[in-house]
Amino acid sequence: MNAEQHTSEPVEQGSAEEIQAPQMKSGQEKKSAQAPQEKGKRKSALTIFAAILIIAAVGCLLYWLHARHYEDTDDAQIDGNLSPIGTRIDGTIIKVYVQNNQMVKVGDPLVDLDPRDNQVKADQAHAQLAQARSQLAGERPNIPITEVENSTNILSAKADVASAEAAVAAAERDRDQAEAQVVQQEAANARAQSDLQRYTILAEKQEISKSDFDQYSSNAKQQAANLQAVQAAVLAAARTVDQRSAQLDQVRSRLVQTEKNAAPQLLIRHASVEQQMANLQTAESVLEQAQLNFGYTRIVAPVAGIVMKRFAQVGSRVNAGQQLLTISEVGDLWVTANFKETQLLHMRPGQRATIHVDSLDRDFSGSVDTIGGATGSIASTLPAENATGNYVKVVQRIPVRIKLDPNQEGLDQLRPGMSADPEVHVE
Repeated sequence: MNAEQHTSEPVEQGSAEEIQAPQMKSGQEKKSAQAPQEKGKRKSALTIFAAILIIAAVGCLLYWLHARHYEDTDDAQIDGNLSPIGTRIDGTIIKVYVQNNQMVKVGDPLVDLDPRDNQVKADQAHAQLAQARSQLAGERPNIPITEVENSTNILSAKADVASAEAAVAAAERDRDQAEAQVVQQEAANARAQSDLQRYTILAEKQEISKSDFDQYSSNAKQQAANLQAVQAAVLAAARTVDQRSAQLDQVRSRLVQTEKNAAPQLLIRHASVEQQMANLQTAESVLEQAQLNFGYTRIVAPVAGIVMKRFAQVGSRVNAGQQLLTISEVGDLWVTANFKETQLLHMRPGQRATIHVDSLDRDFSGSVDTIGGATGSIASTLPAENATGNYVKVVQRIPVRIKLDPNQEGLDQLRPGMSADPEVHVE
């Protein structure tokens, strides 16, 4: 059995080899058939890859050609004016008309202050104005009255001077007459004394009667007495002339003083009137200020927008300048875009822009309005000091204001602070 087994094994091995030979031939035939197919697949794959590269290159080229005419940034936001509303006078709030997020128009009432204190001040100002007007009305007639009084006083002083001059002239004439009488009386006295001496000699010789001698003696005494009288009259006339001259000097001095004081007195009256006019203007200003303060008791909206940050509460005491609320002017908005300084080479005012607002997922059209005058770091409260120590160059950003085109749908939904992505067409 072992021999049979050994003889049967080669037979089986031969049959196996016969079986494997056709199989190897068929595998080689398959590999030779698959080789062209794999080459074709590889070629088509390379073709597709090359096409993709070409398309990608063309796309990149087209994108570059397009993108080089545009500058965009995501560092931008919707901006607008936030108007703080405060009170211009001290007062107590008695009514608040608005709430946060309420839309208001220009002139809408916002807050009322207690007007009674300011009404009292306005009434006092009215009374002061009436008093100033009456004082001015009482002072104005003093100017013509003073002019008339000055003219009258001057004319009266001139008349006194003329009268004093006439009195001096009359006294001088009286003195001259008295002096002439003295001369006459001296001649008469000399003649009487001469007659007395001659008749005395005759009387001693008894050539004339006693009665004749007594008559000549009496006449001589009478002439001597008359001479003394006229001499005394001359002295009296001279004293009268001196008195009249002194009076003349006095009235002349009074005339000069009156003429000199006339103009200053008139100026004083004019100054008094001007002072009263100034008091009147002051009273009018006080009244106007009081009326303004009374009007300030009602605070109205100076701009249209949405109320925010309302601090005003009924009953609270507020001081002048204290902020009560804020109005966001949503009707006048723009975009503030902080572009890199390297993006501003070709950017100019007037260039068109497209703004995408994230919260609305909508695009708006606009144009470049202005380009900032300094970088954000320079305009900050604590600007960087690059001259100290280490320095790292950082690309700076400059704010660009982009105005939105009017009458666009959705503008009423924009609010200051919303994020935006502007794209500017730089040509």
